[in-house]
Amino acid sequence: MKYGFDNDKYLRIQSEHIKERIAQFGNKLYLELGGKLFDDYHASRVLPGFKPDSKLRMLSQLRDHAEIVIVISALDIEKNKVRNDLGITYDMDVLRLREEFQKRGFLVGSVVITHYNGQISADAFRNRLERMGITTYYHYTIEGYPTNVGLIASDEGFGHNDYIETSRPLVIVTAPGPGSGKMAVCLSQLYNEHKRGVEAGYAKFETFPVWSLPLKHPVNIAYEAATADLNDVNMIDPFHLEAYGKTAINYNRDIEIYPVLNALFEGIYGENPYKSPTDMGVNMVGFCINDDEVCCDASKNEIIRRYYTALNSLASGDGNDSEVNKIALLFKQAKIDTSYRRPIKAAKERAERSGVPCSAIELADGTIITAETSELLGPSAALILNAVKHLAGIDHSVKLIPQDMIEPIQHTKTHYLRSNNPRLHTDEVLVALSVLSTHDDNCRRALEKLPELNGCQVHSTVMLGEVDHKIFKKLGVGLTCDPTKKK
Repeated sequence: MKYGFDNDKYLRIQSEHIKERIAQFGNKLYLELGGKLFDDYHASRVLPGFKPDSKLRMLSQLRDHAEIVIVISALDIEKNKVRNDLGITYDMDVLRLREEFQKRGFLVGSVVITHYNGQISADAFRNRLERMGITTYYHYTIEGYPTNVGLIASDEGFGHNDYIETSRPLVIVTAPGPGSGKMAVCLSQLYNEHKRGVEAGYAKFETFPVWSLPLKHPVNIAYEAATADLNDVNMIDPFHLEAYGKTAINYNRDIEIYPVLNALFEGIYGENPYKSPTDMGVNMVGFCINDDEVCCDASKNEIIRRYYTALNSLASGDGNDSEVNKIALLFKQAKIDTSYRRPIKAAKERAERSGVPCSAIELADGTIITAETSELLGPSAALILNAVKHLAGIDHSVKLIPQDMIEPIQHTKTHYLRSNNPRLHTDEVLVALSVLSTHDDNCRRALEKLPELNGCQVHSTVMLGEVDHKIFKKLGVGLTCDPTKKK
């Protein structure tokens, strides 16, 4: 895997910058945490070298002075919104996040349900949380948000929200995903803290868009693709340009909410310490890219990956045309099409020749390996075997798993487990390979090459099942699939 990001430098300068911001507000700081704290796989895909838990490593040194508030939107609860990278709903992820934070020694103070308007599903979730002993608050829908500043910054607006009881000087506000209302929670707390005589501060720790990169940089375009369902748009920050005469990149929701923040700060302090939405942020990630070409390539692959994910969701009945169309428009900005992703072309060409579902992988050195469906193996299982044989220098004609071992597994699947598909999946092939590796040197050598698949890119000409998706994810492989269901 080629790296384009200096993670050690990031840990160093990012933590220093956050400490400086905390010192600016000595009494109380609400730190809005955008993106994922310890499983930021989007960042690790578009910035190869970025560790998914980098933000957690930094904040861990502040945990004795910090507490965490987890935010979830009632709208996401109502529609059972799913985290695609984990395959679980947002409400379940709230419980997972809480458990993971507590394992790492963080105090999780409460959960806030935002955009509340009497939803029955939100009431049920709150009851469940409170039965578990988790303090839960409601923040309500405010008419005209975010433009009706007069109403928002009033007792009928933020003042109507539940006041969140906190006990530590640093309050980290996070959520399962974007669009949960984290910023509004922070601003609401600023208003309600002021009413109680506490002058609290606010800062934003969000990785994307990267304010110090150009507007149409592939890393920033990839962020728009990742949030296509929210219809987020990257923009030049007009407030920053006016205040400093410098270009900085932000996104529409931050720019729209800035007048609210400005009015709140002026009401609390008499002036706003932030001259622009970009000033609110503490993100230093753009200064840690050490190979722009690697990050650009990774980001372009991510845009295409998001496009195929949207296509698959649409084919499964869970997506919508607008998300697909928006990402398709982003192709033009990034100056790419699906052929940029080399495994796509290779898999489709083999499928055209063979007439059966196929797959292809691009290895770290640029080598393309392909595979096709057979009576014994599905395209994903066959592809993994072909790839590790190549990496181990084993001749393609060598059968790592003999047919007389595959057939009994197929018999068990179809006769005892009543499966309609007799072909082996990726997990079954890896188990068989593991068993054989104890006495077969080729199998052992092939198995030892699995870590070299990390960071590689795969395409399948059919939509894969959940098992294959999970295996590729665990191997660190980027996967795309044509929106064609298996017959």
